[in-house]
Amino acid sequence: MTSHTSATAAIDPVKLDRLAEVAVKVGLDLQPGQDLVLTAPISALALVRRIAEHAYKAGAGLVTPIFSDDELTLARYRHAPDASFDRAEGWLYEGMAKAYAGNAARLAVRGDNPMLLAGEDPAKVSRANRATSTAYRPALEKITGFDINWNIVAFPTPAWAALVFPSEPEDIAVAKLADAIFAASRVDREDPVTAWKEHNAALARRTAWLNGKAFHALRFRGPGTDLTVGLADGHKWNGGAEMAKNGITCNPNIPTEEVFTTPHASRVEGHVTSTKPLSYQGTLIDQISVRFEGGRIVEASAARGADVLNKVLDTDEGARRLGEVALVPHSSPISQSGLLFYNTLFDENAASHIALGQCYSTCFADSNLSPLEVASRGGNCSLIHIDWMIGSGQIDIDGLDKDGNAEPVMRQGEWA
Repeated sequence: MTSHTSATAAIDPVKLDRLAEVAVKVGLDLQPGQDLVLTAPISALALVRRIAEHAYKAGAGLVTPIFSDDELTLARYRHAPDASFDRAEGWLYEGMAKAYAGNAARLAVRGDNPMLLAGEDPAKVSRANRATSTAYRPALEKITGFDINWNIVAFPTPAWAALVFPSEPEDIAVAKLADAIFAASRVDREDPVTAWKEHNAALARRTAWLNGKAFHALRFRGPGTDLTVGLADGHKWNGGAEMAKNGITCNPNIPTEEVFTTPHASRVEGHVTSTKPLSYQGTLIDQISVRFEGGRIVEASAARGADVLNKVLDTDEGARRLGEVALVPHSSPISQSGLLFYNTLFDENAASHIALGQCYSTCFADSNLSPLEVASRGGNCSLIHIDWMIGSGQIDIDGLDKDGNAEPVMRQGEWA
């Protein structure tokens, strides 16, 4: 078996350095004197080191990394007392919230093994997730409320690469996943910063068109789907680069191909079937089918992972309602790669999607709304935010005005 060290050596160091530079300059637009809180799996150390270097070159105050480790996580599930799964590191998340309140930027490196907990007790996984979500809320609110500039990027860890390319030797799988990440993140080009400026401009044209239309609802139709998603009152479409409340323009997700907004939590009707599997906490949930009434999921099934899906839906009242609707063309680079990444950061950019749970308060024309004002306009509140894909080359989408008059938005998965 190839060692992890040699597998990492298979990654193009020039492109890896470009990814770190893009994360700092495009993803965060990190400002001189600004602190950075960075979370990552320990297996992504090679990228974290490069990010820290570029952050300090940009004038960062302090870069504070917080690492996770697969073996440490499994040790808890296999040996910790039962009561452990109803607890979370509240002190840590309170500290992160305090850092964000002090204008620290946040960067997350994704690369965890998507199926790490597949063999563990799903009840314990659910309890641990709930405890963590509750403890994390003070910090998460600073992120979903766009109080600060934040960004997510990915690193091709061996465990993740083995899942995406199961028939390849470890070093080859890592190299292939690295190439896919670099291409989707636009760092396979000589000048990725300029490439991101051009891409952001294209996404801005889409959001401007949708905001000009101010649709009352969207209707999705295709195989297994006839879903009308009402849009929140005073909603705003976002996509690509966004200005945070601290005045810094950032790209929260790298890669990104979506434009998105907030649905009305009480105005979703009809049925919808997923078009791609959802990888969630070690479980692959496939062929999801749900029915909405009055904005709430009243029936749900899945060909695989149904028990986990139902536990997710029972997280809290808002877990059965939508917090996001996003449009992605079927011709997006990630879709055309033909890969299932088992990672929402990538898979959500392969298809139009919806998200269960918490909405983004920035998806309103007035971005300074209180939580009560967000709720009064139809924004959803929940401990979770889970995206799953409903778009494909067979899905048509119409924008509806208040009288129900329809205008084509997408036809067979492409912008109309």
